[in-house]
Amino acid sequence: MITTDFQEILNRIDLISPVKYSADRNFIDGSVTRLSPYISRGVISTRFVFEKLMEKDYNFYSIEKFIQELCWRDYWQLIWVENGSSINNDLKSEQKDVSDYLFSKSVNGANTGISAIDNAIEQLYSNGYMHNHLRMYVASISCNIAQSHWKNPARWMYYHLLDGDWGSNALSWQWVCGTNSNKKYYANQDNINKYCYTNQRNSFLDVDYSDFEGLSIPDQLKEKIDLKLETVLPQNQTINVDRNKSTLIYNFYNVDPIWRKNEDCNRILLLEPKIFEQYPVSEKSIDFTIELSKNINNIQVYCGSFEKLVKDYNLKDIIYKEHPLNNHYIGKADQRDWMYYMQEMKSFFNYWKKCKKHLIRNQF
Repeated sequence: MITTDFQEILNRIDLISPVKYSADRNFIDGSVTRLSPYISRGVISTRFVFEKLMEKDYNFYSIEKFIQELCWRDYWQLIWVENGSSINNDLKSEQKDVSDYLFSKSVNGANTGISAIDNAIEQLYSNGYMHNHLRMYVASISCNIAQSHWKNPARWMYYHLLDGDWGSNALSWQWVCGTNSNKKYYANQDNINKYCYTNQRNSFLDVDYSDFEGLSIPDQLKEKIDLKLETVLPQNQTINVDRNKSTLIYNFYNVDPIWRKNEDCNRILLLEPKIFEQYPVSEKSIDFTIELSKNINNIQVYCGSFEKLVKDYNLKDIIYKEHPLNNHYIGKADQRDWMYYMQEMKSFFNYWKKCKKHLIRNQF
């Protein structure tokens, strides 16, 4: 059961084993943190996690791989900030060998015949979680083996993930299918067996890596479906607003209970239908976000547009955290807490080089 209690989330940070993470994170039972739902919903930031770790006097270099993974999250976010809605299209080059813009019926039905994959999809439907390595496997099968364009399969995964973050999700899928990287990502059955502790043979992935480029779509993946994804939002309720106070706007990407905690403000969790029409998420994800928001004192939920909220309640002094999906907000935008803020992103390792230098200079 995934917690939504803020103190329990903080306790989970204390349990992180960053050295072990570096050694075994790619295995399905590896020392992953399970913090991604809280980072994605803005309850905690990558910077917050980093600072908590450094309070324990870890040597930076002994946990460098873990820190680098935190920076990957910020890197994807900064790419989204820089490119905006352009990340919804092939970013650097066109996806090759696209047969359709649909989604594999067998992937959707957890019926690919690859036991580790099917089990992971069933778990995704059950609790909104999928190990990162399995996400790459599923993306590779959906795009590179089934030859579907990445966007609709990526929307399907985003819809079901409790840690769904469109920037990380879309750009990771583009990395797998080669539109945001130099080549496509493939994993064969041997790779899956190794990291998922299975011993499966004679599947459509039981081939040498040299065989992937010329591989025809397997029979198991040929049938495609057109996804219909919809978000169910709570029925809107009247909220109470003190017009003499500033108003803090929270949303699907920011339910930070520490943000301006000691200020006497109106606090509103804004769930906008038009955002979820473009980027639909499951009812489970909405419920999870609302439960997380209960860590914020006196927060109220409003389902409707930003413009209608401002007009109906005559809001004047509005404050929010910047985000690519908040560009239509009007008011004061607070910056998110970055590992390192940078513009004109060239590559991750260019970003990491500068970020690492910055972190070391400011921590030691």
